[in-house]
Amino acid sequence: MTVSFSPDEYKNFQIFLEKACGIVLGENKHYLVSSRLNRLMGDNNISTLQELVNILNQSLSSILRTKVIEAMTTNETLWFRDTYPFQVLSQTIFEDYKQQKKNALRIWSAACSSGQEPYSISMVTDEYMKKNPGFKVDVIATDISQEILNMAKQAKYDALALARGLSEERKRQYFSPVGDQWQVNANIRSRINFREINLLQSYVSLGKFDAIFCRNVLIYFSTESKKDILNRMADALNPRGFLMLGASESITQYCDRFEMVRASTGVVYRLKNH
Repeated sequence: MTVSFSPDEYKNFQIFLEKACGIVLGENKHYLVSSRLNRLMGDNNISTLQELVNILNQSLSSILRTKVIEAMTTNETLWFRDTYPFQVLSQTIFEDYKQQKKNALRIWSAACSSGQEPYSISMVTDEYMKKNPGFKVDVIATDISQEILNMAKQAKYDALALARGLSEERKRQYFSPVGDQWQVNANIRSRINFREINLLQSYVSLGKFDAIFCRNVLIYFSTESKKDILNRMADALNPRGFLMLGASESITQYCDRFEMVRASTGVVYRLKNH
């Protein structure tokens, strides 16, 4: 089946999605809705978008509700996305904490999708540790989708996924062949703890962090949700902790608790002193 819907049906789905997970669906995303929900609606014998919205609103904890949110929030990702954040991590963030003689860090990879970002962080950590023995990093990786987290935990990727941003050298060093796929090596996986978290909900259970990667995520949220998320991430950082956003994301109109730090390879934000 092919999903088609009226402007009112689309509006009602927009309202559902924002209430459910904070994502603001733009006015020109009709194709995205159709392509991502087409099979799901067919499998559940749901013929219209309005019928789907009615079912979702009536059953707040349904499996269907979870699958719809997962379908709409799962985004493609790649290894070492934009390159510079991982250079900033090694050359600025790690070096800053090393000078402070703090050698045990906690990093949060928010909206980690299928795992490329946290595993990239772990690889950079491994490379840094070879030159700085005794340095230790724990990574908490979170996403709203349990299904995508299960994929991330397996750490198995096909050749096409590996080709997106991963050098041959890192592939040889950090991956092992498993059937027709490649799996991240155990020492890189062991540094990461995956957790299911909705960014609109509390982060208290995650503890405090020295750095947070929240890249290419805020663009999907409303202005009020952006303010809320950034302020609560500020609360989740240790004093003078770092926040890494996406290349096109700005913080200035949403939260005044950070200062911009211009590193040689890019920009990172740092929690201001009280």
